[in-house]
Amino acid sequence: MTAGFTIVLLTVLVIYIDRDGYRDLNEDGLTLLDCFYYAVVSLSTTGYGDITPVTPDARLVNIVFITPARVLFLIILVGTTLEVLTEQYRKNIRVTRWRHKLKDHVIVCGYGTKGRAAVSALLETGYDKSRIVVVESRDEALRQAGANGLVAIEGNATRSAVLLEADVKNAKSVIIATDSDEASVLITLTVRQLTAGQVRIIAAVREQENAALLKQSGAHHVIVSSSTAGRLLGLTTTTPPLIDVVEDLLTPGQGMALAMRSAERDEVGRNPRELQTLVVALIRRGKVLPLGGHQSVTIDTGDMLIYIRDEENSGVGVAV
Repeated sequence: MTAGFTIVLLTVLVIYIDRDGYRDLNEDGLTLLDCFYYAVVSLSTTGYGDITPVTPDARLVNIVFITPARVLFLIILVGTTLEVLTEQYRKNIRVTRWRHKLKDHVIVCGYGTKGRAAVSALLETGYDKSRIVVVESRDEALRQAGANGLVAIEGNATRSAVLLEADVKNAKSVIIATDSDEASVLITLTVRQLTAGQVRIIAAVREQENAALLKQSGAHHVIVSSSTAGRLLGLTTTTPPLIDVVEDLLTPGQGMALAMRSAERDEVGRNPRELQTLVVALIRRGKVLPLGGHQSVTIDTGDMLIYIRDEENSGVGVAV
């Protein structure tokens, strides 16, 4: 539209220079505002006829300059409109295509620091990039998500229409990584309402006091960023080597890493401490069974084993 605005200004300038050759219904001269008015109605082909060229020079200018400018202006206007409509059509086609192929995907609400870190963790564990959908309202974050090859949907994740566009009903899980605890609660409630609690919700909050509210709203897992950061700061101060171990466990590709796998048949009935792999916890029917203390725990059929693996080896398991 910059070119169209330039044509309007040039037309106003030409008319204003030759304003003595024009007359309005009052038979007086043209002001600058009259020149703008005549340029706009002429270029848009409205032509009310209340201002007309009366001298041969003014009529010649209309023939030589204003008429071609009118045609060029209409070409630009129509071209811009077609470009917008074409881009919208292409966007709808892209959304329709990936939605047909998409199932069990992960929706990330918010692509700030926490959202980007969550996506990076998914990709590092081998999650397919095409199965990650980002919902964001900020233009810069949307551009960054698109540049990283992710499907990005513009809009506020607290709105049902936006989540439905992301196909939340067929999603595997929803990660809520907004900068506002209030927004996180609203998104959680909206997702639970749309999916009847069938989609796993993982949310991050800043304050510990809001964690219980998020769980009541339907979140399956709640990460308290402020408390977690505070604990790490405390560990760094009192026992610095521990924080190095934690960072090593959470950083893929370096040293050790936490991983999860299903219990094998020959492991059923055995104590996890007897295995060659270093098992730190069991997941049984969705609950975590820690292995610390004097309580004896044996592996049951269907248990998931949380263990520490060497990143230099490509052992079987899913990093967590």
